Amino acid sequence: MDYSHLLSQRIQRLEESATIKMSRMARELRDKGHDVISLSLGEPDFDTPQHIKDAAKRALDEGYTKYTPVPGLPQLRKAIQTKFKRDNGLEFGLDQIVVSNGAKQSIANISLSLLNDGDEVIILAPYWVTYSEIVKLGGGVPVVLESGIEDDYKVTAERLAAAITPKTRFVMFSSPCNPTGSVYTHDELKAIADVVASHKDIYILSDEIYEYINFTGKHVSIGSFENVKDRTVTINGFSKGFAMTGWRLGYIGAPKWIADACSKMQGQFTSGANAFSQMAGAFALEADMKPTSEMKAAFLKRRDFMIESLDAIPGIRVNKPMGAFYIFPDITDYFGTTDGTTVINNADDFCEYLLQDAFVAVVTGSAFGADECFRISYAASDAELAEAVKRIAASCAKLKKVTQEA
Repeated sequence: MDYSHLLSQRIQRLEESATIKMSRMARELRDKGHDVISLSLGEPDFDTPQHIKDAAKRALDEGYTKYTPVPGLPQLRKAIQTKFKRDNGLEFGLDQIVVSNGAKQSIANISLSLLNDGDEVIILAPYWVTYSEIVKLGGGVPVVLESGIEDDYKVTAERLAAAITPKTRFVMFSSPCNPTGSVYTHDELKAIADVVASHKDIYILSDEIYEYINFTGKHVSIGSFENVKDRTVTINGFSKGFAMTGWRLGYIGAPKWIADACSKMQGQFTSGANAFSQMAGAFALEADMKPTSEMKAAFLKRRDFMIESLDAIPGIRVNKPMGAFYIFPDITDYFGTTDGTTVINNADDFCEYLLQDAFVAVVTGSAFGADECFRISYAASDAELAEAVKRIAASCAKLKKVTQEA
């Protein structure tokens, strides 16, 4: 029986996460006995560093098993405050910091707190799949500014300026970027900041969750520019740089009135994040960063391998991402091709073809606002990456232009 008519319009409007969907499809094939290599999830394959796990165990032994303050334990907020100043040149009071159950909840808190029906949110694309859905959940209208491989997948300040309307509420982007790995430079961020600063009551949501996986040598936070420091919400967390995905721990630094609103919103949804994870997070921010540096070095090595390997496949175009752990190839050359059974009309078709033919799970670019691309996560072992590229090359070699088959 179909019960969809009993569901709210809100949930029916919400799209399933493309990354989670592809992960589910890969699991289903595995369950049928196929050897599937999944390069779909944005999850480091490294275990959480031992010293952080030990800190969580100590916290449990010390009784950190109770409810926590909604905006976070003071120990963690103090550590975040120190981190913001040390790493980002950002100064926040403790009452401007809110800890959540992952950066995703942080973004949801902001959208639900700031948006009214019909408000516009400019999203710099390609973008993380959840941005547009969270904006819609808050009643907002996503205004997507697309960019391609020729732009290094970055949107210019001039294009941002042209997209602003009286309904614009905030601008949202990530750097380093999911899904492209692109990193906005100091000058590019300054230009964006200048555009926002020239408009009253427009804010910036800067997702910096991949901050510690940055190959440029220096991460730049847009909130460090004087003209937007009071109009920027900086979002971060522990999942990527510390391999703490399952710990569900994210945070924001924001103007106090926004932080207060987010704390109020969170108080009615989940209350505070769990206690022992917070204590481990505080320890992680203040402890030796060597494990994080080692993970970044491993990701850089894998990036270089993937760029070289994918670039050798005819019809696949890649750029040189300067952060995160993703490659975002352009595959428009394969549109209008077929292996004799499957016709590739778009990135959705291409990714499904790779899953069924090569048993390699990747994510279509259409989910990220870039229909001509697909996302590969190279947060996998060297052996898995080598085998995956071999399989992708073999499957691509089967594809010929439809006109040639006629």
